[in-house]
Amino acid sequence: MITPRKETDAEADPTAPIPHNIEAEQQLLGALLTNNDCYDSVASIIDENHFYLPVHGRIYQVAAARIAKNALASPVTLKAFLETDEELNELGGPTYLVKLAGAAISSYAAADYARMIHEMAVRRKLMDLGRDIADKAMRVDVASDPKDQITEAEQALYKLGEAGQANQGFQTFLRAVTDAVQVANAAYKRDGQLGGTSTGLIDLDKKLGGLHRSDLLILAGRPSMGKTSLATNIAFNIAKAYRRGVTEDGTEGAVDGGVVGFFSLEMSAEQLAARILSEASEIPSEQIRRGQMTEGEFRRFIEAAKDLEACPIFIDDTPALPISQLAARARRLKREHGLDALFVDYLQLVRPATAKDSRVNEVSEITQGLKAIAKELNIPVVALSQLSRQVENREDKRPQLSDLRESGSIEQDADVVMFVFREEYYKEREKPADDNLEAMAKWQDTMERCHGKAEVIIGKQRHGPIGSVDLSFESQFTRFGNLVQNYQRDAGDF
Repeated sequence: MITPRKETDAEADPTAPIPHNIEAEQQLLGALLTNNDCYDSVASIIDENHFYLPVHGRIYQVAAARIAKNALASPVTLKAFLETDEELNELGGPTYLVKLAGAAISSYAAADYARMIHEMAVRRKLMDLGRDIADKAMRVDVASDPKDQITEAEQALYKLGEAGQANQGFQTFLRAVTDAVQVANAAYKRDGQLGGTSTGLIDLDKKLGGLHRSDLLILAGRPSMGKTSLATNIAFNIAKAYRRGVTEDGTEGAVDGGVVGFFSLEMSAEQLAARILSEASEIPSEQIRRGQMTEGEFRRFIEAAKDLEACPIFIDDTPALPISQLAARARRLKREHGLDALFVDYLQLVRPATAKDSRVNEVSEITQGLKAIAKELNIPVVALSQLSRQVENREDKRPQLSDLRESGSIEQDADVVMFVFREEYYKEREKPADDNLEAMAKWQDTMERCHGKAEVIIGKQRHGPIGSVDLSFESQFTRFGNLVQNYQRDAGDF
């Protein structure tokens, strides 16, 4: 007599049969016991927990353990390990193992049967998950917020959906080469400039090749350097250029620009939108904030707002988000609206999923989580980061990799590390006394040289060169732009 696993009251309902296929389990186990080589084709698809009958799961577990040790797994060798298994003895003991071997399918079909067993297990998990959601929803508890329950349910569903897919294992070199050729082909079609999404800043694109999918980019700087401004500028440029069509791989998606997600953990969504509107309308952000606009400026402001209505930028300004919820919301955005680039402002305000014994370990979990999001969703993730105060103690204020807070984990996990530096910010605070004419003249020359200029220092780039990129900066609009170089001005390129 076959005894299935213990069923709940809901499962015992005859109108709701439990998804399972005992014959498939028997034939897969038979194939495994007669040909141990087929284990390699099913190990990445199922494990002992996917079997409907617990005894089948135990047989698979023992067989897998022996095969992993390069030992034979057959009805004879498994007999000694399962002699005390009561459920197996009810089925006939060693005779049942021989029966399984006799019902074996061809080894080439083992993967198909494994996928069928996995699918049935997922269906059972979905039923369990649905009951858990209903049970928690029925329990009215002060400590249990419905929003938290929704987030937990989404995470559980996504985890269940990814089970059996995340472990892709080895792929052939041919497939890897084909992917590399497709990236190179995309760059070639863009006049040999970009292999990724354009930032809208010409010189930065030349240095980075655009924002590449699955990359984690860190944008760091001291306060008032313009980290958030540069991030919003790039996000706006990507969204503004968004054009949907058929991509290189034949699927529908962004063929230019992209859908942008922006986690603003420091500023509100309204403040972030005001910055973008300031850039688009060319009205100083402080005037927008105070409402000090002429009729013409206000009309220009409204026109810019109308133009930006269709811009695919999605802002989440929830403070102190745990990395797990951040990932869940990014997945949901990609599922519902698409997602081609993600910005996080800023890294140190993200919370770890669980409290750690040190801040270094917490930041390490956050950066690893952001890198995992980039790879999982196949998008570039740009995370802003603060710098330590030691920058202020040096004569040369240009930041370095060692200035990153908890630099070990951030520097290690990032594919690109960039620093925003504005010399003008420091020089204007070094203004000499008015009666010191020589020093004043020298200061004025320095201020004229660095006025309206910014520098993006690429301190690390896993797939390209490091160095500096000069940009223009209009502080009244908090806008970074392309800086006209002397050789370009002489050649008339701009």
